[in-house]
Amino acid sequence: MHTDWLGKPYYSLNAYLKNTYHEKCYKIALDAGLSCPNRDGKVGLNGCIFCSKGGSGEFASKLTVCEGSDVIKASISEQLLEGKKRFRAKQTGNLFIAYFQAYTNTYGPLDYLRQIYSAALKEPDVIGISIATRPDCLSREILNLLSDMKKLYPDKFIWIELGLQTIHEKTADFINRGYPLSTFEKAVMDLRELSLPVIVHVILGLPGETKNDMYETVSYLNSQPIFGIKLQLLHILRDTKLAEMYQSNTLPFFHILSLDEYMEILIHCIELLSKDIVIHRVTGDGPKDLLIAPTWSLDKRNVLNTLHRKMRQSNTYQGRCFDDAGSTDPL
Repeated sequence: MHTDWLGKPYYSLNAYLKNTYHEKCYKIALDAGLSCPNRDGKVGLNGCIFCSKGGSGEFASKLTVCEGSDVIKASISEQLLEGKKRFRAKQTGNLFIAYFQAYTNTYGPLDYLRQIYSAALKEPDVIGISIATRPDCLSREILNLLSDMKKLYPDKFIWIELGLQTIHEKTADFINRGYPLSTFEKAVMDLRELSLPVIVHVILGLPGETKNDMYETVSYLNSQPIFGIKLQLLHILRDTKLAEMYQSNTLPFFHILSLDEYMEILIHCIELLSKDIVIHRVTGDGPKDLLIAPTWSLDKRNVLNTLHRKMRQSNTYQGRCFDDAGSTDPL
């Protein structure tokens, strides 16, 4: 087992940060007031079928972002200050990651993006920024901007989070992802050339996907030069296309995973992953007022405790099946 995992059977983000910065670090979710090409008509109008109206940014601070660099900087600074107040009550760490979470955070005017990234990176206790975006929103101009930011703040990191969800085109079409796998692969290689670490979002339990489909997605990512992965349980949230289909019973092939089923799939995904890939998430958060199913996911502590207990009982760990990643059946 990896000596730097701090007692967990997998390489968690917490372990990476503590090993790197020698203290607890906190991620503050930000809403920069951006949109998404899968909502404004450039790619589509309705977004991915699972995505909420908040663009997956329900836990981000909601402050108005107006024109003018001074107002923009104040807004980002205010959101960071609000987040720091929440975390500092814990008194276990003083370093923060600014997480541009809501919607697509490279989808906007270059000057505006430069201003919001700089506003976060200038904060002395912010160790870096994590930018959630789409692979089809990384034009050469955006890549040049990210490269410039990296040079301007060499002592801080810039992580790019890409929403892949699945490698299977049939599923991607069904969830209305809006881009092919080749677009993801090009984005990863472009970011690698700039030495910008990539974190990939994968959703487990998408409609119509088998266990092997999910294992194939994770195994594929071992072949990509990525830094981290987020393994996200599919949540059915109110006011989404997925919720509409679920409640109208138009998804006869859709099965809501139980906790035990999710544990089986999640653990084998972790077993398949290279030990060098940092696991940033193993379940995800569904807002209580929006979550329709599965309701067992609301007890996040129980989900994590169950995962750790089952992995210890099975004497298993991240990468156990990595050398046999071509085989997708659990050992």
